[in-house]
Amino acid sequence: MNQQTSSVVPTRWERFKQSDILYYFLRDKVAMVSFAVFMAFFVAAILSPWLAPTDPYDLTSIDIMNSELPPSWMADGDPAFWLGTDDQGRDIFSTILYGSRLSLMIGFCAVAVQLFLGIIIGLSAGYFGGRIDSFLMRFADIQLSFSTMMVAIIVSAIFKASFGGEFYGQYAVLMLIVIIGVAEWPQYARTVRASVLAEKKKEYVEAARVMGFRSPRIMFRHILPNCLSPILVISTVQIANAIMSEAALSFLGLGLPVDQPSLGSLISIGFNYIFSGSWWITAFPGIVLVTIVLVINLLGDWLRDVFNPKLYKG
Repeated sequence: MNQQTSSVVPTRWERFKQSDILYYFLRDKVAMVSFAVFMAFFVAAILSPWLAPTDPYDLTSIDIMNSELPPSWMADGDPAFWLGTDDQGRDIFSTILYGSRLSLMIGFCAVAVQLFLGIIIGLSAGYFGGRIDSFLMRFADIQLSFSTMMVAIIVSAIFKASFGGEFYGQYAVLMLIVIIGVAEWPQYARTVRASVLAEKKKEYVEAARVMGFRSPRIMFRHILPNCLSPILVISTVQIANAIMSEAALSFLGLGLPVDQPSLGSLISIGFNYIFSGSWWITAFPGIVLVTIVLVINLLGDWLRDVFNPKLYKG
């Protein structure tokens, strides 16, 4: 009687447990700590409506008599406000939770816009080459000559002059996502183009052409999956840059209004009171912002090293 041996196909979870990226992650303490800290901030931001003692958007829960109260462990501090209050009487801890959610949302959504534009333009430039490549890359060079701040100043000035400051405040989050996303896409486009130039000369691309596959299928189904490693590394850095850009724009008054507290707007509000002794209004949001950006950059550095064969595969 013949015995039939059935090959068991491993599940995605089993393949992930056996992957190199998990192997190196569990052996890098800096990466594990950075990921744990980031996830703690991320989960706290997502659950801010349930974790925050008060709702900074609810004007009925704010008492102006509680403005500029120091942290609870200092003299004259109120136990109800662990990290103190701002100039409007809002709980700093609550505003940090809600502000982190806004900053992270803007950062991730802006990077999604960058990914969409950069991948399409980079794939098209690298795959088709010729005049299309020259035109798209010159357009990217022109885009790089304008900084995020310059684009934000021009767009916000035109938008406010056309529709008014109140209307701008209602769509400030969307405007920041579009501004930061449009200003930073050339980073992805250049990286994807370089990867495509190397991949399109390989045999699997020639085989796909011989089989009669159309260019969009070859670009997105065959070439793009082999370009994901550098894209993933850039994304971590770009998320940190997007969060910093939002904070800088809000600090300069070009970002979110004061009634929508992001980390940048909180720092901007508190900066006006730091010399009067209310240092906590700026200090605590600043520490959270620096910590989030730091752990994201550390994860980006770790990913860059993992995907570098000279460091981990040699």
